[in-house]
Amino acid sequence: MGFSYFVCSFVSVENGKTGKWLAEQVGKNEATASRWCSNKIQPSLDTLVRISELLDIDVKDLIISNKA
Repeated sequence: MGFSYFVCSFVSVENGKTGKWLAEQVGKNEATASRWCSNKIQPSLDTLVRISELLDIDVKDLIISNKA
């Protein structure tokens, strides 16, 4: 695919955001958010945009290029 999402570095207990909080905000279950954090699955682009809005960051900050 050429890129992956980097959601969980922005969702942590330290900044008051948990996987449970994220799941509730985007209408998904906690297991789904956990799989995003472990890169087992990726959120849709629509969900990724919503996450960036919730975290008040640029959506580009959630994407990591896998190209060398």
